[in-house]
Amino acid sequence: METLFSISSNSIFSPLQNPKASTFSAPFSSESKTQNWVCLKSSNCNDLKGFKGLKMMSVVKCLSSSDEVGSVENGVKRKKNLAVFVSGGGSNFRAVHKAILGGDVNGEVVVLVTNKNDCGGAQYARENGIPVIIFPNSKGEPEGLSSNNLVAALSTYEVDFIFLAGYLKLIPSELIRAYPNSILNIHPSLLPAFGGKGYYGTKVHKAVIASGARYSGPTIHFVDENYDTGRILAQRVVPVLANDTAEELAARVLRQEHKMYAEVAAAVCEERVIWREDGVPIIRSKANPSHYS
Repeated sequence: METLFSISSNSIFSPLQNPKASTFSAPFSSESKTQNWVCLKSSNCNDLKGFKGLKMMSVVKCLSSSDEVGSVENGVKRKKNLAVFVSGGGSNFRAVHKAILGGDVNGEVVVLVTNKNDCGGAQYARENGIPVIIFPNSKGEPEGLSSNNLVAALSTYEVDFIFLAGYLKLIPSELIRAYPNSILNIHPSLLPAFGGKGYYGTKVHKAVIASGARYSGPTIHFVDENYDTGRILAQRVVPVLANDTAEELAARVLRQEHKMYAEVAAAVCEERVIWREDGVPIIRSKANPSHYS
């Protein structure tokens, strides 16, 4: 793909109203979730009972019949239901939420998941009427859910996509299986460099500076069962200056994280993420649908 693009921040969607704040702790019964399946070969679609094959630009995207009917209402695509996972202050969560309130993202944060009930991200969620779920169950958070109960809880909120925004726990395989190609994470380095277990926060930026790298920047990728190894969706380059401290580099990267996560959230909610036949996700330009990044 030769042409890069910037996603427009213009939107016709008005600010959203959020549900009443609450903290979820009781288990739900399991319910099925309508999912979007992307098949890289048409033969794969034969295994998905009740799904239709829709060939588009050499990529076969299989949607359930309910998706085909329900995703568009009165000529306007429905808002996507988003779950956001945080462990700390949640600045990227706040950036995406503010973009939603500003009408730039056709989605709604319907629930926040955290492993720290009193973290800044959870407090912000409650202040904005967003329900909070504690996960996982631990000695420090005995009211936290199990993996299966988390999947069931997200199903009750009819979650379409999950955005990790500084969530420091490994995502369980049960959740990855329930939301294939629907969980995204943002990492403060240019993956695959400086990623993996133990690489988070200031540790990443210290490692970048110590390596002598001249460039860094955020990466948004889909989540698999390992730390930071899922398919890369978007990256943005930030220079590493000669006398940078980890804190200075972190601040420069974070500014780009906030912008890029909001832009990617808009693309995801507008169904502009396309999967190439080789399994690489790319984003279709809103301004020029024939251009990709």
